[in-house]
Amino acid sequence: MKKILILIFCIFAFGVNAMEKETTFNKELFDKAQADGKIVIVSSWIKYCSSCASQMKILSKAKKEGKLSDINFTNIEYFAFDVTNKEIANLFDIQYQTSLLIFKGNKEVYRSIGETTKDLIYEAIKASI
Repeated sequence: MKKILILIFCIFAFGVNAMEKETTFNKELFDKAQADGKIVIVSSWIKYCSSCASQMKILSKAKKEGKLSDINFTNIEYFAFDVTNKEIANLFDIQYQTSLLIFKGNKEVYRSIGETTKDLIYEAIKASI
């Protein structure tokens, strides 16, 4: 019985943040978004990382719904990439998964590693607008 409960707990614990991760980063779209004066958010992930999934879930949901709390996402672009893609990782000097970068125009205005708290992500985006 104890083994069954542990198995159920593990399935639930790892399944909560499970989501399909895909690289959405595209250099041409990134450059265009910057040229258009948009706020650009870039996050990195790796296949086995649950904190990456948490961060991506917050940002993907905000992009899909067009808002995060009172921040309108119509002037914000969000890109994600697998940190094992060294070409993209080197472009942003990222070495770790769950890195979050925010750009305003051509300038990087925020960088964090491991941030998965919705309120702190919200504050970072709000401060960048």
